Amino acid sequence: MIRALLLSVGQLGDRRILAVLAKSLAVTLLLFLVVAALFAFGARALVRDGLRWGTGVGDLAAAAAAITTIGLGWLLFRAVAIAVTGIFADDVVAAVEARHYPAALASARPVPFARGAAMGIGSAGRVIGVNLLLAPLYLLLLATGVGTAVAFFLVNSWLLGRDLGDMVAARHLPAPSMRAWRRTTAGGRLLLGFAGTGLLLIPFVNFVAPVLGAAMATHWFHERRGK
Repeated sequence: MIRALLLSVGQLGDRRILAVLAKSLAVTLLLFLVVAALFAFGARALVRDGLRWGTGVGDLAAAAAAITTIGLGWLLFRAVAIAVTGIFADDVVAAVEARHYPAALASARPVPFARGAAMGIGSAGRVIGVNLLLAPLYLLLLATGVGTAVAFFLVNSWLLGRDLGDMVAARHLPAPSMRAWRRTTAGGRLLLGFAGTGLLLIPFVNFVAPVLGAAMATHWFHERRGK
């Protein structure tokens, strides 16, 4: 993973990757601003309603609104960023293959825009759906101090590893083979998800993390395939 990260960082200046980065950032930030505005409106309403019940309840409502907004904000940014990057990921994968794996590029089947969009939307849906489903568990683990953060990191690493791996595998494996491929690569994709999720937690780095993740997944896929 370290080698894949270093190679990916070294190719960030590639004009094809810069083009994907610019497009994905523009779309991601636009969508995120719209969603953030909606959540801010909801948070203000929560605080306003809490104040009607008294100062203490108002303070609790304000704290709950702040925590909820921060947590959901990160979750939605991650979901939107990966979904948007997934739509344009084929260009990133192709750029990495052109430089490092020309033989694989020659046999690759470019992912149609419609399939890329479907994969990206599916990724966002899984992130939001799984995390909402596990929200009660996250709340219970708050009592442990670190349990919620650990569970959240593990769950989202697993989801991200699946998405990043699929971005590359879709170019080289027929759709019916994808499920079997996922079963045999669970451990490696989880490590890939750890790396990508860690990058998403670093301020400013998180803006380029989805593109770096797609590039890292490309190196991981071909190095594993070559063994």
